[in-house]
Amino acid sequence: MRTRRGTCYQGHNNMCYEKRLRDGNFTGAQLTVNRKRIKLLSGSPAVNSSGQHDFFGTLPDDIVLVILAKLGATARCPADFISVLSTCKRLNGLGLHSLVLSKASPNCLAVKAKNWSESSHRFLKRCSDAGNAEAAYTLGMIRFYCLQNRGSGASFMAKAAIRSHTQALYSLAVIQFNGSGGMKTDKDLRAGVALCARAAFLGHVDALRELGHCLQDGYGVTKNVAEGRRLLIQANARELAGVLSTTPLSLLSDKGLTWNPLPHLVGPVCPLLSDFGCNVPAPEPHPANRFLSDWFSEKQLGPEIRLCSHAGCGRPETRKHEFRRCSVCGHVNYCSRACQALDWKLRHNMTCTQPFDGGEFNGGVDENDTMVGER
Repeated sequence: MRTRRGTCYQGHNNMCYEKRLRDGNFTGAQLTVNRKRIKLLSGSPAVNSSGQHDFFGTLPDDIVLVILAKLGATARCPADFISVLSTCKRLNGLGLHSLVLSKASPNCLAVKAKNWSESSHRFLKRCSDAGNAEAAYTLGMIRFYCLQNRGSGASFMAKAAIRSHTQALYSLAVIQFNGSGGMKTDKDLRAGVALCARAAFLGHVDALRELGHCLQDGYGVTKNVAEGRRLLIQANARELAGVLSTTPLSLLSDKGLTWNPLPHLVGPVCPLLSDFGCNVPAPEPHPANRFLSDWFSEKQLGPEIRLCSHAGCGRPETRKHEFRRCSVCGHVNYCSRACQALDWKLRHNMTCTQPFDGGEFNGGVDENDTMVGER
């Protein structure tokens, strides 16, 4: 394209270049004059020491910012973005601009527990300050559960929730239901139901499932069994629709999508619509939940402090006996009814000492905060 050489906008390129020399670049740092990047006043690209034209040096900063923002929004892992930042000083400076950091995707922010460091902490903090709700939620989960900084972690999750981040809304609801970070008397069931309702309205499946169980059990809200049952079926249907919309039909059979009208006679099944004979893969856990699972798999928890038994959760207790346990076997415990319902259909219905025969297992809560079963 002729615009890459700057021949169409000679006056404009000269003006941008002179402005960057006078005022500095968009990140606020003074622009360092590099001989390889000096553009001629005629608008033609400079020739570097190897005799090649430096077309990259002719691009205005605003165009580079848009390109980097697109890259951050589509990155599949943090390495895709970090490798670009380490290319040159200009990309490193522009890559840390607030516009770029605010668009970073969840996969771009998916820090692994084994790679956690102070620089990772600062990067997530900088993304959060730039307005990235995903970074605020991830950092809030890490601070609240892993670093045990309850107030700061809840504050970051609240910052993400204000931006309608569904995972943050649901996590705050779980904290309110359990009174996490405080005493048992600190539970606020009505606040938990309100947060679940907001997340469910925005399309969060686990929040919709949690709200359905709350209505069935009368937990923090007036009991309405019919409405709760409707929400549970809607959650299963949304989860199935999500799998079908993101996975090609040719790959669904390889991942375990089958139809069996008698699912309880063929062994363990996955959680989605299993009561109706549809067996599909379990949803992928959120990167923040994967971080928690990896973090606590290598850490020694305190005495009588347990993790949520649902494999895709990773949340630990913040005090003794915080999570509710299965009233049948007493060997598993869950941070929420949504995790209990998913784990029951995924594996626990085959390992519980007194499994229920037929019907759907719905996790209720008795006066002692233990999970109970209903047929």
